[in-house]
This record gives sequence, C-alpha cells and structure tokens, in this order.
Amino acid sequence: MKFLFKTLVFLLSLNLFSQEDIKANYDKKEVYIPMRDGIKLYTAIYTPKDISKDKKYPILMQRTCYSIAPYGEENFKKSLGPNSFLEEEKYIFVYQDVRGRYMSEGTFTNMTPQVEHKTKKDVDESTDTYDTVDWLIKNIKNNNGKVGQYGTSYPGFYTAVGTVANHPALVASSPQAPISDFFFDDFHHNGAFVMGYFRTFPVFGVQKTKAENKAWYTDQMIRPTSKDGSIFYNELGTVKEATEKYYKDNFFMQEIVNHPNYDSFWQSRNLLPHLKNIKHAVMTVGGWFDAEDLAGPLNIYKTIEKTSPKAKNTIVMGPFSHGGWSRESGKHFHNDIYFGDSIATFYQKNIEYKFFNHYLKGNSKNAVDLPEAYMFDTGKKEWKEFTTWPPKESSKFNFYLSSNGKLENEKAQNNSFSEYYSDPNNPVPSSINYAEYNGFTPRNYMSEDQRFALNRPDVVTFTTDYLTEDITLAGEIMAKLKIASSSSDADFIVKLIDIYPADEPQNADKPDVLYANYHQMVRSEVMPTRFRTSFEKPEALTPNQTTEVNFRLQDVLHTFKKGHKIQIQVESTWYPMIAVNPQKFLENPYLADKEDYTKAFIKIFNDSHIEVEILK
Repeated sequence: MKFLFKTLVFLLSLNLFSQEDIKANYDKKEVYIPMRDGIKLYTAIYTPKDISKDKKYPILMQRTCYSIAPYGEENFKKSLGPNSFLEEEKYIFVYQDVRGRYMSEGTFTNMTPQVEHKTKKDVDESTDTYDTVDWLIKNIKNNNGKVGQYGTSYPGFYTAVGTVANHPALVASSPQAPISDFFFDDFHHNGAFVMGYFRTFPVFGVQKTKAENKAWYTDQMIRPTSKDGSIFYNELGTVKEATEKYYKDNFFMQEIVNHPNYDSFWQSRNLLPHLKNIKHAVMTVGGWFDAEDLAGPLNIYKTIEKTSPKAKNTIVMGPFSHGGWSRESGKHFHNDIYFGDSIATFYQKNIEYKFFNHYLKGNSKNAVDLPEAYMFDTGKKEWKEFTTWPPKESSKFNFYLSSNGKLENEKAQNNSFSEYYSDPNNPVPSSINYAEYNGFTPRNYMSEDQRFALNRPDVVTFTTDYLTEDITLAGEIMAKLKIASSSSDADFIVKLIDIYPADEPQNADKPDVLYANYHQMVRSEVMPTRFRTSFEKPEALTPNQTTEVNFRLQDVLHTFKKGHKIQIQVESTWYPMIAVNPQKFLENPYLADKEDYTKAFIKIFNDSHIEVEILK
C-alpha cells in the first residue's frame, strides 16, 4: 500500500492525473507589451476560460531568456506554472521573452546591470518587470490584483531582480537557483573560470538579428564526437587556444576573456547591492548539489534578510541538483546517493504550492505558515526547520590540517607542513564520470565518490578518526589556509568529504556502486591566490613565502554519522570543471600559452584550518 501511494503521488506530479486539459480550460493570447523606452516584449498569457467578475484569478508570471515556446495562440504548453498542484488550482499564467531573446525586441545583455534611474526612460530588468506587471494588471480583465513571479536558473535571476521592481501588485516572488553575480556564480567561482561550461557559450553569446521562434545559435553548438567527453577537454588546449578555435566571435566569451578581474564590468552585474527595500514575500529556493547556482540562493536570501526587514523572507534548500525540485523522479538520487522518495513532490505540494496559494489567493498581509528556513540535512536525509539561517544554535569550530594527515581538533604545536606537487600539464580530474563531460554543464560531481583523487602526488588529504557520535555541520564554511608555493600563482581547491564505513551496505538500485568506504563529496570550492587580497587588483605570490589564503566554501547542512569519517582534500587543479591555472602570474591568465605552464611544489602549513559551524 505504501508503495502504491508513492507511485500515485509520483504520477500525479507528472500531471498524468490532471482532470482537465489545458487547451479545454484555458484561453491563450500572445501580445507585445511596451516598455517605458518603447521596446516591446513578447508575452504569452494563459487565462482560465471561467474567469469572470465573480471568479477572479491572480497572475503567476515567468520571464525567461530560454523561450516561451510553443509560439502561436493555437499552440499550448504541456503544463503551466511551476508545478501541477498550482496548475490545477488555476491562475492566469504569463510567460515573457526578455529583451533581445526570441520574439522580443531589444538587445540581450548577460546579467543586465541595474541602472540609476535618472530619467523615466532608463531601463533594466527591474523596470521591465514593473512595466510588465503594470500592463497585465490594467489589461487582463478580472484579475484579482495580485501578481507572483518565479523562475529557475537564469529565469531565477529575472525573478530576483524583479523583486526590486516594487510594483504594489507584486506580492510574491520565488527566485529558484538564481544567479546573483557572474564572477562568483555559474561561469566563475571566486573569479576562476568554469571550463566545464564551455559548451554553453553559443546560448549566451550570439545576438539574434530578427524575431525568432526557434534557437538561432544551434549551428555554433559543439557536438560530442565520442561518448568519452574527456577527450574533447584533453585536446582543447589553453583557454586562449579554445577561444580562438571556437568563440572568437562570441560576445560573451570575449567579455570574459577581456575582463579577467572583478572590474566595473562585473561589478555592475552584481545584483546583491541592489536588493534593498523589498516589501513583499520572497521564497528563495536552491539545491545543496546544484553545480551551477549554489552561491546565488544563499547570497540572495542573506542579502534580503539584512537589507529588507519588511520582506517576508524564506529560504529552501533541498538535496537537489540544478532545478531538480521541479521534476519528480520517484526514488530521489543525486548521482549515487539516495535521499528518499518523492522529495520533489513534497517540496511542490507542501512548500511551493503553499507559498504561492497563500500570498496570491489568501491574505498576503499575513505571513504564510512556513519556517524561515526549510533545509534538508543531506547526511540524515530529512527536512529540518529553522527560525534563522545560519541557525543561531550553531557554533564555530576549527578542523586543523595536520602534517600527519589527520584532521585534528587542535592546532599542532610544531611548524610542520604537508607538501604536494602540482603540474598544470597533468591536472587533477574534477570527475571520472567521463560521459558527463559531454553535457551542457557538470552536475554529478557535487556528490561524487572522491576515491579517484586519493594517493595522487598533487592531492593532500586530512582525515578524522571514525566518529564516535554524530556531528552536524549547519551554516557557513571557511577555508583558512597558510600556504607557500614555489610558483608565482596557484589555485586552491578544498573538498569536504564524508567517508562511509567499511561495512556500508549496498543499494539494490545501484548494484555497480561500491558504498563501502565511499568518499562522498559534500562541499567544494576553488580560490585563485591572485585574488586573495582583492578580486579587483590581482597580486602575484612571492615564491616560497608563507601566505594566507582565505575563502568561503558555501553553506552546508550535513550530519556526519557515527562510524563515518570527515576528510578534507586540498589540490591546485580541478579540470575540466575549472580552467587550469598556469601557476605563473600573468596580468590576464586567459591569454596564457602552454609555455607559461609552471610546475610547483606547494606547502600547506599545520595552522591551516577549516572553520565550520556545528549544530548543537
């Protein structure tokens, strides 16, 4: 019976049990909505057929750069809204192509900078949101005067920036896997270039020349030539060579290559300083294993929490990869790790549906009955509720990277160090899932077994003894390294790993996976030493001089269970996830030649430590 119930829930989430056909119950209209500068944005509006003066509906909107297809008023989407529960509830569903994309007018800009509105015709994504909401409220008959917005990934950015539109009708926003700053999200991690995104650039770096109802950039996509995607990356060469071969006319790739530091170009695309005076309800959603946008949800939530006390601000983080909460998989795995059944359905029904239905159909002046932070413990594999994030109950604790290979509770008394050899010509792989290298972006490495990196001369490990009790990390993680390198530049990659017991049982759904002694990655991040004191003004290392390198690994909620071990791995290459650092300081590392690649001996001193927050 339990299995049957879960199966029914799973099928319902796929909308196979919908009692109404969208085309039979909705009217569709396509319009151009004028913006204040005269540019018109193409918009599809799905209105319930039974709308009337006595039966009014709220508006639920998504603005996207990824197409609002199918186009044509006779062609209907297969599903409406973020989930089937909301679709069955009935809303006025609105979809819009943003500036410069598909059928909309204008020029596309990646992460459109917010502008100071000196005149009534100054525009950005927040004004486009305001003008769209204003038009919809005034022109769709019998709406109830309330608008909500949502979107995942890039549409999550449009939702997040739309929160500052402050239109009085906008009462609920849910940025999901949103981008907050392209120098720290998606295409960079702490300014390090994410090479694993290399195949995505045609989508974001080719302007259209006319209205398009289909993708216009497909002839520039790089097609796989082998099931082993590592062949492509191993033969790609330097960033300079790869750009010249594939993307010398791609405007976005050229912007990245020409702006290696956090200059005004990137600073103007940082959304966080503009998230102020937000007054409506915001529910930011993310996945703990989101390889694309983990930083964005955490930073957006925390920023709104600080700057907008009037906002009803909520964060949700589940055991998902990028956007995984929008699709039900029944048994929920990330890569090899099982987290439970119907987790996406739980989120959609008990969190997302509740949020939008309350604010759009209920009393939006009162807060919805949801916790401030609805977070999934990826070790215990269960949802947790918190009144703040990070939790007030957490306290800081240091794990020291001892030269004896131990992850210690206390700093060693000697001045010893661990040392490894880093060769940019032979980088540490970021994954051994070679088929996934052919994908649009990497996904599974976020929880992948890290045993493949053990015993390499370019990786050092620090491991606790078997834990005698559960330890829950809940909150922020900081790597505070003291290093010395024989080179003038280097990257540092730090991985937090959960080592399973030697007698960990097998999972019948994954018969080929060895779970005994599995080294599950829990969190990881990269930091270029060139940015250790400033992301704006890079600075070379003085060879063999002790230097501090401090950086954040993003938050975590993970219980390391009794009988497990905690491990930290440190390395200086992580390819093809991150472009290889030549380890020779250059004004622009994107212009490095192979001759610039410099081998290095790198020391990690005993007083290096990982600062975590432990939940009591």
